[in-house]
Amino acid sequence: MAQERESKETAMNPFQINVSKETLFSPVSAEEVSPGPPDPPEKSPPKFCGTNYPLSIAFIVVNEFCERFSYYGMKAVLTLYFLYFLHWDEDTSTSVYHAFSSLCYFTPILGAAIADSWLGKFKTIIYLSLVYVLGHVIKSLGAIPILGGQMLHRVLAVIGLSLIALGTGGIKPCVAAFGGDQFEEKHAEERTRYFSVFYLSINAGSLISTFITPMLRGDIQCFGEGCYALAFGIPGLLMVIALVVFTMGSKMYKKPPPEGNIVAQVAKCVWFAISNRFKNRSGDIPKRQHWLDWAAEKYPKQLIMDVKALTRILFLYIPLPMFWALLDQQGSRWTLQATRMDGNLGFFVLQPDQMQVLNPLLVLVFIPLFDICIYRLISKCGINFSSIRKMAVGMILACLAFAVAAAVEIKTDEIAPPQAGPQEVFLQVLNLADDEVKVTVLGDNNSSLLEESIKSFQKTPHYSKLHLNTKSQNFYFYLKYHSFSVYAEHSVGERNWYSLILHGNGKNISSLMVKDEKHTTTNGMTAVRFINTLHKDVNISMGKDEALNVGKAYGVSTYQAVERGEYPAVHCRTEEEDFHLNLGRLDFGAAYLFVITNNTSQGPKAWKLEDMTVSKMSIAWQLPQYALVTAGEVMFSVTGLEFSYAQAPSSMKSVLQAAWLLTVAFGNIIVLVVAQFSSLEQWAEFILFSCLLLVVCLLFSIMGYYYVPVKSEDIQGPEDKQIPHIQGNVINLETKKTKL
Repeated sequence: MAQERESKETAMNPFQINVSKETLFSPVSAEEVSPGPPDPPEKSPPKFCGTNYPLSIAFIVVNEFCERFSYYGMKAVLTLYFLYFLHWDEDTSTSVYHAFSSLCYFTPILGAAIADSWLGKFKTIIYLSLVYVLGHVIKSLGAIPILGGQMLHRVLAVIGLSLIALGTGGIKPCVAAFGGDQFEEKHAEERTRYFSVFYLSINAGSLISTFITPMLRGDIQCFGEGCYALAFGIPGLLMVIALVVFTMGSKMYKKPPPEGNIVAQVAKCVWFAISNRFKNRSGDIPKRQHWLDWAAEKYPKQLIMDVKALTRILFLYIPLPMFWALLDQQGSRWTLQATRMDGNLGFFVLQPDQMQVLNPLLVLVFIPLFDICIYRLISKCGINFSSIRKMAVGMILACLAFAVAAAVEIKTDEIAPPQAGPQEVFLQVLNLADDEVKVTVLGDNNSSLLEESIKSFQKTPHYSKLHLNTKSQNFYFYLKYHSFSVYAEHSVGERNWYSLILHGNGKNISSLMVKDEKHTTTNGMTAVRFINTLHKDVNISMGKDEALNVGKAYGVSTYQAVERGEYPAVHCRTEEEDFHLNLGRLDFGAAYLFVITNNTSQGPKAWKLEDMTVSKMSIAWQLPQYALVTAGEVMFSVTGLEFSYAQAPSSMKSVLQAAWLLTVAFGNIIVLVVAQFSSLEQWAEFILFSCLLLVVCLLFSIMGYYYVPVKSEDIQGPEDKQIPHIQGNVINLETKKTKL
């Protein structure tokens, strides 16, 4: 009967084309609904001349450039800010750095939920950008030395970083997906190229800011020290510009409305499928093809298909955090490695945190190189270089980068001075007396620090290691000078470096113990201190706002950080006269001791000693590890960003972008845990990370081998849409294939 009715209807309509189509019925209310006027045709957004690129993406790309300048500029100096301004140790600085990075990548899931269920992507970006700016303001205030004490600085730092993490994380999934929304589905190729341009803008902002902000920190002095307030303030200003630029394009944007709380719908659908499966464990009930099909009694078919696609991709994401654990150590462990290396390149001196500029610089070079040359060459060779394979190769390159970093660390440790361990101190002797002195340490076993006496105005050629019975104790020294024998007592503490300074006038010998600069560079600059043998106080001007005061009669100043360079005439002043000292050339990363002595014929002079030698390991040795990890990032991150958007169901673009960013958060947690609980040497820690990623790469390759990429028509085809079960007076109709 149905076939006869169809043939009659066809005969009555001579204009009907005899083609089989799939028709989706919409739910119809039991009450009569009058048809409304047809929707006006959607106006095509303005485009760049002769292209299919919407003009609106220009505002989005510029916004991303400024925002990334803001984020990476602030982050570039963060580790040294913790180390030298807040005075945390290296492990704590590394842990807080990665805790902040982790928080920045946890908040995207919150931003995605707000965008998809409440405000939409556009308003979410606007409101959270305001929070972002507020965080920068508080962070800059917390970096002003005269504003409160150390505790206030730390509180403001934590509050500012928390707001920045909420702002930058909240807008992360929205900006990339919002840019993808500006393209029509038929322009998928242009959208793919947009993601490459989008990633280029990220790295262009990172490149410029990573180069500039360390200069603002190190080359400009605020309140007598590095200007961290300015280094944080300029990125805050760029975030204000990013917000203004994004707002200017408001009228050109396609603004898809929020589609409901997708995260909650997904969670409820998964929970219902699991609970429904357990309720129907009987063998009499037929099995279903997929475990999510057990949600079909309550949820629409389209949602179930979207959740299936989502869970398949999320399962593939499980191994990814380990890659980010390695990549993000450029700003922490690799920066700390650079502080122990020589940044003098001859034509330019690199600050330790400026070395990070290599990453965005190489990204800008590698992205077109890979897209235009390498990928096309591989394609012409007949190799199917899929997204999964690109990401796996990126992991292998990161493994090699950390193997190289471990080799550099081993070489740096070989030429660096030894480190004082628990219940150990290192001691050198500086003889400023007018004749030689024999020094013996008294204890359980009397021992001479040197076989020979120390000559006048000489120091021991190296530090001697002394062992303590407790964390701190008193040492007794026997000093033999001329015909005098003097016993001296001095207190020392573990893990420190000391200088025993001797001075005498032929009638007596005296000694004083001073703590030396630890054998780490002081903020990547040069450190100097003075011993004044004159009988009057000396004020020394090293080009700072405040003069360095050194007390009379063997007074010892504190260390002062100065810039590398020549110092032929440093102005000094006493109550009676002014004079100049020739300090010579001060090298990058060294620590110097100057002894001011009186020469009756030529006036006071400075005797120069090197407390801490300049590192002979050039910072340029970090170039291979940066090149390898950046090549891995281009193959892994750029591919993953486009892969996440292309594979996401249309209703879950922001959710999957947030899930992609969430893998970065877990990667930073891995580093945080290892930094706090690992007792390995730094080179061994690098090897550990390299081996772990190699194992993870193998697992990811196996998982990717069985992954079948989802085509856009498979997740967006209108024929697959299903109307949910609706209670009340609305008829529940199922999808049917009908010949018209």
